[in-house]
Amino acid sequence: MSVLPSTVFIGEVYGLITGDTPHLALYTSNPGAGNTGTECSGGSYARKPVTFGAVSGSSISNSAAVTFSGMPTATVTHWGILDSLTGGDLKVYGALDGTVGSVSGDEIIFPIGNLILNLSGN
Repeated sequence: MSVLPSTVFIGEVYGLITGDTPHLALYTSNPGAGNTGTECSGGSYARKPVTFGAVSGSSISNSAAVTFSGMPTATVTHWGILDSLTGGDLKVYGALDGTVGSVSGDEIIFPIGNLILNLSGN
């Protein structure tokens, strides 16, 4: 038997993710549920606060662009949302649609609506 979340539950879960100031982190390996991946470091890299719009269906997406400036040389494969600028708890994570290579000083930008969290079970 499949389990599908209700609209109320979806809203509650997104509240847990966005209730603290969520910060987007970039990883060079899968953080996994235990946040054991390798987060980017070096250059001017730092986690960035991310704002999300209202729930639409069973999804939310970033309502403002998120820009990482001064990246180190890295091959970014994953992302995560944490509840703190440093340390903190990993709330959700995922793989990028494709790897993103950066060289020292590059920018990585997530345009508005590009970071989509979907709890529909699809």
